[in-house]
Amino acid sequence: MRCMTAVVETEGLTKFYGDRRGLEDLDLEIRLGEVFGYLGPNGAGKTTTIRLLLDVIRPTRGRMTVLGVDPRDARVRGRIGYLPGELALAGREKASEYLSFLAAARGGVPRERIAELADRLDADLSVRMGKLSKGNKQKIGLIQAFMHEPEFLILDEPTSGLDPLLQQEFLAMVREVRTAGRTVLMSSHVLAEVEHASDRVGIVRDGRLVAVEDVAALREKAVRKVEFHFDAPVPREEFEGLPGVRELRVEGASVRCTIDGRPDALIKAAARHTVVHMVSAEPDLEEIFLTYYGDEETRHARAAVEEPA
Repeated sequence: MRCMTAVVETEGLTKFYGDRRGLEDLDLEIRLGEVFGYLGPNGAGKTTTIRLLLDVIRPTRGRMTVLGVDPRDARVRGRIGYLPGELALAGREKASEYLSFLAAARGGVPRERIAELADRLDADLSVRMGKLSKGNKQKIGLIQAFMHEPEFLILDEPTSGLDPLLQQEFLAMVREVRTAGRTVLMSSHVLAEVEHASDRVGIVRDGRLVAVEDVAALREKAVRKVEFHFDAPVPREEFEGLPGVRELRVEGASVRCTIDGRPDALIKAAARHTVVHMVSAEPDLEEIFLTYYGDEETRHARAAVEEPA
């Protein structure tokens, strides 16, 4: 097998459903051994991308390789683990029987491996498929995706229906895959989910890739809501005009604002007083989207105006 540096490579990858754009001109590289987060609201083009990579649908135009080959090559499928966003599990078959069938189809998976994953995810494999709750269906879906230790894992909205403790266990499983040198594409509309596991993230909107960032760089762009409570009233002028500080409200001994980027200047200003309580909300994914999308739409509008008639 030739040396492979990219697990996914696409160039001009485009899919239209009639007149409707599902994905257009996607140029993307997912590197060997990384966790790549794929962010975007529902309908942005994330699932279309995944279906193209899996050869479930065919592109309108463009080219792609997965694990170094054309995804139409059936031999590549056994090297991929896939969790769909909508998992259809039904019937009288037990979860254990379903997983045993898939294990055999993939060339054999030790029962101990399936049992270990079921234990980690607190999944009851004796339940019949038609009786599984949404959360338990998601657990079975994760087991079948991980169990054969694929070279490339594609996970579409993977924590849907999982409680917070199991979400943390799932993220630990993803980090273990990366440590083993294997690759993960994790599609989600939840920033916190990809932030804690991903090396890089791509942001997609209306069928177009609008940004690819290292996670550290994305954090610096994130908008956070911050609230300080002091032991005495503080002067407003000490917090006005600080880099990245917006929507400032100073009311007696409390300061509320949003911070765009590094909070260093704000923290230093607060440290001049006695802080009795501080709250920092999770980064607002919508704010990040609006930042990127606003820039993208401005560029498109400007290009349309400047385009000669």
